[in-house]
Amino acid sequence: MGKRIVVVDDSAIMRKMVRKLLETTEHQITGEAKSGIEAIEQYKTLAPDIVIMDVTMRDMNGFAAAREILSLDPDARIIFFTNLDKDQYAAQATDLGALGFVNKHNLEELLPLLL
Repeated sequence: MGKRIVVVDDSAIMRKMVRKLLETTEHQITGEAKSGIEAIEQYKTLAPDIVIMDVTMRDMNGFAAAREILSLDPDARIIFFTNLDKDQYAAQATDLGALGFVNKHNLEELLPLLL
C-alpha cells in the first residue's frame, strides 16, 4: 500500500519534480507546502505518512518545522532533501530522527526511503 506524502519546498519546480517522480509509484502526494509554517498546518490537517521537506525555506527552515511537527507527533516520519552539503547537515537530520537526507540532484534516492 502506498504512503500519503506531503512535499515541502519553497520552489514550485522542486515540488513538481518530486510529484513527477512519485507518479510512477503507488504513493500519493496528499499535500504540498512552500514553507515550514505551511508544512506544520498541512501535517495537522492531513496527517500524512511521510513528509518530504527542504531544509532551507524563507519563514521557517525545515529543521525548525520538523521539530514542531515532531512535538505534535513524535512518530512523524520526515525525509529531508536539499542542495546543502550532506556532511554538514545530515547529522542534524539524524539527530531529529529523520528517515533520511537526500540531495535534490539524486531525487530517485527518495524511493527506497518511502518503503
